[in-house]
Amino acid sequence: MECIVNRRAQFSASHRYWFPELSEAENIEKFGACANFPAHGHNYVLFVSLEGELDEYGMVLNLSNVKQVIKREVTNQLDFSYLNDVWEEFQETLPTTENISRVIYKRLSPYLPITRVQLFEHPQLWADYMGNSMEAYLTVSTHFSAAHRLASPKLSNEENFEIYGKCARPHGHGHNYHLEITVKGEIAERTGMLVDLGALNKVIDDYVVEPFDHTFLNKDIAYFAEVVPTAENIALYISNILNQPIAELGATLYKVKLIESPNNSCEIYCTTQKSNSSMMTQDEPVLVRL
Repeated sequence: MECIVNRRAQFSASHRYWFPELSEAENIEKFGACANFPAHGHNYVLFVSLEGELDEYGMVLNLSNVKQVIKREVTNQLDFSYLNDVWEEFQETLPTTENISRVIYKRLSPYLPITRVQLFEHPQLWADYMGNSMEAYLTVSTHFSAAHRLASPKLSNEENFEIYGKCARPHGHGHNYHLEITVKGEIAERTGMLVDLGALNKVIDDYVVEPFDHTFLNKDIAYFAEVVPTAENIALYISNILNQPIAELGATLYKVKLIESPNNSCEIYCTTQKSNSSMMTQDEPVLVRL
């Protein structure tokens, strides 16, 4: 029986987004504060996923051996380093989160049956790389606070209470929503980026966080005047309003995850199948409730 196991590691390192062929003003215009001298640092958290058959001892691999490989090939070399200089790959392509994950995968794959590298630059930004050439995934997380009432305008109060219980109470209730947006794209050969992170954050702020934050969704977002703002419908709506602006940045919206509470969350995976719904003018999402 095949199984995937995950090993966690961490390292602290600094990096700088800087092209020597550009002037200081040009670098600052292109990379913002990330171009500041001498550099800036992060406490990186690394997850390495490994796949294989269970052996007679009930293991895919001896994780003590895996730990030593990761230390030898990655963390001992990167910990307390200046990433731009430590590995030759980062002199060709900048050490962005997505490119670091790609290079770590490349360096570990001769020694381990690796299927994925997930690298957290900080808790609100991480990348996934699965060994597919220059393709990677980048996730940013944010939050907004909003109230909603689960009640269909097409049903009576009694019917709504029967379906939604106390969530149908007329004055609504609120949540601190946690939102994760994952985009997919090709890592650029020179910049190491699959998308302009500043532009991506601005799109999410402009289209979601600012319009949604501190609102009563049923009343303040026109779409939810007719559609019940369940976590699923909110995530579906977000996926559709972000699809096109993210495509204009040169990336593809891959997943929207909305965490309504510690107990309830849902995920929307975007596919290329077209929908007949008037709302879904882009790709049709696939819903997973967690």
